[in-house]
Amino acid sequence: MSFAYTIFPSPVGALKLVASDKGLAAILWENDHEDRVRLGDMTEDREHPVLVETAHQLGEYFAGTRTRFDLPLDFRGTDFQKSVWAALLTIPAGETRSYAQIAQQVGRPTAYRAVGAANGKNPISIIAPCHRVVGSDGSLTGFAGGLDGKKYLLDLEQRGV
Repeated sequence: MSFAYTIFPSPVGALKLVASDKGLAAILWENDHEDRVRLGDMTEDREHPVLVETAHQLGEYFAGTRTRFDLPLDFRGTDFQKSVWAALLTIPAGETRSYAQIAQQVGRPTAYRAVGAANGKNPISIIAPCHRVVGSDGSLTGFAGGLDGKKYLLDLEQRGV
């Protein structure tokens, strides 16, 4: 399967938006590790309808006028990863959850480390808000977009709520 992509300039750096024929498959960070999210061949397509709509909604998000996204998503991962990513979608803007809370939510209360690993492999950053997951003590922990990016997104959402 091949993927379409475009680059979206954002306040947290250039984001690579990637779509399949089923929906948005990834939002990759400027300095993302190439093995964090594994996809297939990609072709640049600035007119792909899912990418155009994703860019539009991200623009609204960064302008502070959007707190929820309405896009077709094409998550690719294990069943456990998909359950974690689905749980991320339930965290409201302006709120955070701990890895332990997500583990509880997906029915695996002792699997908080596995939740952390799945969170780190989340292919659709920002839309599936892995930045809203923090340490049990509220501390900011690892994030593919860097801790500065995570803080920026959380601060943006706090201002907009």
